[in-house]
Amino acid sequence: QVQLVESGGGLVQAGGSLRLSCGASGRTFSSSVMGWFRQTPGKEREFVAAITSSSAIGNVDYADSVKGRFTISRDNGENTVYLQMNSLKREDTAVYYCAADSTYGGTWIPTVSVAYRYWGQGTQVTVSS
Repeated sequence: QVQLVESGGGLVQAGGSLRLSCGASGRTFSSSVMGWFRQTPGKEREFVAAITSSSAIGNVDYADSVKGRFTISRDNGENTVYLQMNSLKREDTAVYYCAADSTYGGTWIPTVSVAYRYWGQGTQVTVSS
């Protein structure tokens, strides 16, 4: 069983930055693929970024909409994954969810929500103009 708790959301002006954190409990963090997704009302949860387990040397993937602006990283010693968000836009406004799954090995990064077993409760990010 893995429990995930997100933090760091809030209100920020367009062009600003936020850093989201996701703390994980459980013994499988270092072997888990960790992902960030986001969701707005009436829309499906969409992929933002993900990072493979440490055994795969931290390969990462990003949605095209956030490439060059967002950075995902992980600290296995702290059982935490981060999402640094820079140059925020109004369209980045959403509830951001952390996700984890230890099923996948190697360098493959799942980018669909159904591939992740564990989810946090979400943290709201609001970008104002």
